[in-house]
Amino acid sequence: MRIIYAGLGVLFVIIGVIGIITPLLPTTPFLLLAAACFARGSERFHLWLMTHPTLSKPIIDWQKNGVIRRPAKILATVFISLNLAFPLFIIKSVTIPIKITIVIVALAVLAFIWTRPSSSQNI
Repeated sequence: MRIIYAGLGVLFVIIGVIGIITPLLPTTPFLLLAAACFARGSERFHLWLMTHPTLSKPIIDWQKNGVIRRPAKILATVFISLNLAFPLFIIKSVTIPIKITIVIVALAVLAFIWTRPSSSQNI
């Protein structure tokens, strides 16, 4: 089972790193998943991830204080809004109830993001 967790951790780190350069793919959720998998599967990889100079910052912010930094909030808002355009305006076969559901879910996600503190000083 440890090998499966370690393998999933590696997969999530790869997806998270791709998310750094790919605008529509989130980075932090995948890094959080990787940290959780490594905690169960590989102490060595977990230590590496948690001490990495770039990748560890959003993980530590979230784990210690539930913080989502303002630039990440803005970026998430922009990309969620852009992603809404596709099913709402471009794909004509999406029904009204599905469009309403998509908007409600997106607004709930944005509400969650924007109600988290932006720095540990706000806590």
